[in-house]
Amino acid sequence: MTLTTIAPAKINWTLEVVGKRDDGYHEIRSVMQTIELHDELSFEPSDAIEVTYEGREPPEGDLVARATSVFARQTGGRGARINVRKRVPEAAGLGGGSSDAAATLRALNRIWGAGYTDEPLAEIGSELGSDVAFFSHGGTALAEGRGERVTPLADAPQSWLVLLVPAISLPEKTRAMYSALGADDFTDGSRTAALVERLAAGSGIEDEMLYDAFERAAYEQFLGLGKFRDWLIEAGARSVHLCGSGPALFALASGEPEARAIRGRLNRQRHGERVHVVRTVGRAEATLVWDSR
Repeated sequence: MTLTTIAPAKINWTLEVVGKRDDGYHEIRSVMQTIELHDELSFEPSDAIEVTYEGREPPEGDLVARATSVFARQTGGRGARINVRKRVPEAAGLGGGSSDAAATLRALNRIWGAGYTDEPLAEIGSELGSDVAFFSHGGTALAEGRGERVTPLADAPQSWLVLLVPAISLPEKTRAMYSALGADDFTDGSRTAALVERLAAGSGIEDEMLYDAFERAAYEQFLGLGKFRDWLIEAGARSVHLCGSGPALFALASGEPEARAIRGRLNRQRHGERVHVVRTVGRAEATLVWDSR
């Protein structure tokens, strides 16, 4: 048996920081969304745990290996041979490592016959990272607490995006970005609540609904990020939004043709950034596991 699953990237339709907790983490409220860009992981039964990354070395703090070890202790699973094909850029605000961890738990649950449902898998995932619980559900969801409390929502109507990932890095990015927040960046969660209500009424996503607490800090902390925003606007984007804590950016398009036209105009500049045209994906597609023998 060989099982394959995808590990989709995510964006945050909203990301509000509402306060700092006693445990040192920040309290957030966010509507999160899986998108088409994804890693692909394959799994085979084995007597030992073996993780390989196709064409590259494992990332520091490899969440696939950690998720496998944690789930093996939890379930008594013996081992698995896992191959990871990375496509989601790392440390860009897209949640790639967390999604890989959730995909690992999802597939091992099948291979080892553990029989866990989404909620127990999300609970295990939350021990590995704040976003892992969201990726255990996929689609559109409300995340609260430090991100580990996830309420699945009905899939938002499909949107097309232009996703731009600049070649910019920031040491200890997550810590640095939270440290860069000021009092004016904290909100009360009402923007997220309003979006949840709009989605429940069947509304599609529009630019004016979106919000990211890190936006001000991102343009200060990531050197040169503003020029990438400007290039998107010059290429036809109506508005530009930050992905998570950055530095990736995205722009909503009216559909696939407009998104491809914007990318085409951007590709003429070729400044080292990666530009993708992607659609949002719902829960069923984001969590699919299939037998690939």
